[in-house]
Amino acid sequence: MTVTVLVVDDSKLARIVAGKVIAALQPDWQRIEASSAVQAHELMATEAIDLAVLDFNMPDKDGLELAAELRASHPNMPIAIITANIQDEIIARARDLNATFVGKPVTEEALKAFLSGAALRLKKAGV
Repeated sequence: MTVTVLVVDDSKLARIVAGKVIAALQPDWQRIEASSAVQAHELMATEAIDLAVLDFNMPDKDGLELAAELRASHPNMPIAIITANIQDEIIARARDLNATFVGKPVTEEALKAFLSGAALRLKKAGV
């Protein structure tokens, strides 16, 4: 079964960069992009999404709000919050949501631990 990653960021360039990093680390995984929280919810309703990589700063809703909504409907989904806004409060809020904090710029090194952990969790869950 193919693992599907939802990448949500209002910046097309940031989605491309994250997608390339994911492709380099997990070439067999499918990537789906959303440019907003609204679009992310639409995709979650129609696609089988296994994990999510969410930007923190978005115009309609921040990534932590979106993560909380996704966590409510998908309690075991691996979620990463990516941002250049490295504040203790944001990191703590991500942890409270059982989400991984990843600083920007997104690099293979930055996402490697999250994707490896997500792969193990999904394998244990039978995905």
